[in-house]
Amino acid sequence: MTSTRKSSWSRTRHSGAAAVALTAAAALLAGCSSDSDDTSDNPLAGEKAKAGTVVVGSNNFAESTLLADIYGEALKAKGLKVTYKHNIGSRETTYGLMKNGSVTVLPEYNGSLLAYLDPEAEQQSADAVNEAVKAKLDKKLTVLESSPAENKDSVSVNAETAKKHGLTAESTLADLKDVAPDLTIGGSPEFQTRQQGLKGLESVYGVKFKSFKALDAGGPLTQAALTKNTVQAADVFTTDPTIVKEKFVVLKDPENLFGFANVTPLVTKEGLSKEGVDTLNAVSAKLDTKTLLDLDAQVQLDKKDPLDVAKEWLESAGLV
Repeated sequence: MTSTRKSSWSRTRHSGAAAVALTAAAALLAGCSSDSDDTSDNPLAGEKAKAGTVVVGSNNFAESTLLADIYGEALKAKGLKVTYKHNIGSRETTYGLMKNGSVTVLPEYNGSLLAYLDPEAEQQSADAVNEAVKAKLDKKLTVLESSPAENKDSVSVNAETAKKHGLTAESTLADLKDVAPDLTIGGSPEFQTRQQGLKGLESVYGVKFKSFKALDAGGPLTQAALTKNTVQAADVFTTDPTIVKEKFVVLKDPENLFGFANVTPLVTKEGLSKEGVDTLNAVSAKLDTKTLLDLDAQVQLDKKDPLDVAKEWLESAGLV
């Protein structure tokens, strides 16, 4: 039976760089937006979207920009007029621009958004999370259908460990129960004491590691330690391109210990036509975690332009 989990808003990175100042976000714009000829000049401008124009925004991290391009190009293919406001900043900023009508569409993560709106909310299923989000959102906003794609915490093992213990992409956290006593796991210091961390791994899956090494929250220290086998398992985010590069194996979490972080369009109710809604729901239906991981790798590892990656995927998925 799936357990009820509380959100871990305090460590979410889906708000971009948490508490990023508005001036810093503006400074990032020039070098970080996609090469689109209809991108608005200033993502922080507060003017309301013009009638008949869909303004697609993104937070200031690479995956959000890519998702915004996917949404925007899909809408354009249906004849809608689209402009972009990329790299706006943290959720605190983007949510405000959504409320005042400056942004029409924003790629979000359902569990992380719920945790922002209600830090004490419990997350029992993706559908329940979405209903709770709708109840907490500003009355002018709503969320559309979530995609299966998630960017959330995971326990991943390196290729050497996976081979040694027969762990594959179909393995679950429960499969670590017998081998974890021989492994060191790495993660942020908080991972050691949180339910969505070592405590939950033991209480939910019966998994107890030999030792814990304090690193960072899925960042370069964690990636390097797992690559070098300083740790054999680590808390790695599920669409981190390092997974592809280093052949890490992400273990499935059937009990949803790490909650939900499904990619979900946040939209203004009056700013998007039914055709636009249907278009974004069709995108969500095609986008899964494996696909998003591959697209992220193209942008972040292969250094491809996110707009080109978005267009290529939409065409390959039959969405344009």
